[in-house]
Amino acid sequence: MKVIVDNKIPYIKEAIESLADEVVYLPGKAFTPEIVKDADALITRTRTRCDRNLLAESKVKFIGTATIGFDHIDTAYCQEAGITWSNCPGCNAGAVEQYIYSVLLLLQQEKGIALKGACLGIVGVGHVGSRIKQLADRLGMRVLLNDPPRADRGEKGFVDLGTLARECDIITFHTPLQRNGKYRTYHLADESFFHLLEKKPYIMNTSRGEVIETEAILHALSAGNISGAVIDVWENEPNINLELLNKVFIGTPHIAGYSADGKANATRMVLESFCRFFGKEMDFSIVPPEQPHLPYDSDENVRQLQMYNPYVDCEALRAHPEAFEQLRSEYHLRKE
Repeated sequence: MKVIVDNKIPYIKEAIESLADEVVYLPGKAFTPEIVKDADALITRTRTRCDRNLLAESKVKFIGTATIGFDHIDTAYCQEAGITWSNCPGCNAGAVEQYIYSVLLLLQQEKGIALKGACLGIVGVGHVGSRIKQLADRLGMRVLLNDPPRADRGEKGFVDLGTLARECDIITFHTPLQRNGKYRTYHLADESFFHLLEKKPYIMNTSRGEVIETEAILHALSAGNISGAVIDVWENEPNINLELLNKVFIGTPHIAGYSADGKANATRMVLESFCRFFGKEMDFSIVPPEQPHLPYDSDENVRQLQMYNPYVDCEALRAHPEAFEQLRSEYHLRKE
């Protein structure tokens, strides 16, 4: 059995080499039809587009992506070609929660937003959005939830996007990327969305870059339709818009979901799916390295910013935006 693995997936080497006869490690952008032609399985991240162009002449039968998102996988083609695929829902929810927690504290400290009583709108209430709701509840915030698929299934407690636009002080996006269909999220935050906003909220995006239209949020910032933005995911990564980077309150290189535990979860989940598909015993162990124990403050909010302050990553990206991919790959993994 031959498996091709994205070389940025951590903690996987020993386990996958015990499960496959041949393992090839490559950068995500280096997967080509010639290279995958004789592979039985691919283990990827979002940088590899898994579609007919890549797979048509191959014998690939399984694709596992060590990510929550799977819009880089042409699922319709995979079904047509008899290729099984899997993703890792919820693997990094705790890490994103910690990122948002730190950002909210900075908005309170630096921008004067009193979190207690402020209205937070959450767009997309899956594994991550649900964790953010719990966080906001703990902070005493008023929370509005928007999730059309769940609302259409008859679940209660959801409002439309217009209600968020009217009432929220902060709006945070946690949706998958859907380019078409009833639940399309591509450019969900476009010019018309930003014109609806009544309270000049802060906008946060840690989902997928294409959920927010770049030119629309740039115009909203310039026109004062929003008070500021926190952007971790960008259109056209790694060639991000530098004007937007310099205008946002915080901009980071797609690392909100990065943590030692989150990455270990993703690697474990993708290997479990691999084993289920190929009928392999799951006799491997994925354990992140121990993190140093530092003398953190006893106050939870102070301790959170001691553990992780997104300003550090923002300053690094602003200093070297051309190193977007390098900053991602060399990111120091914090533990949840």
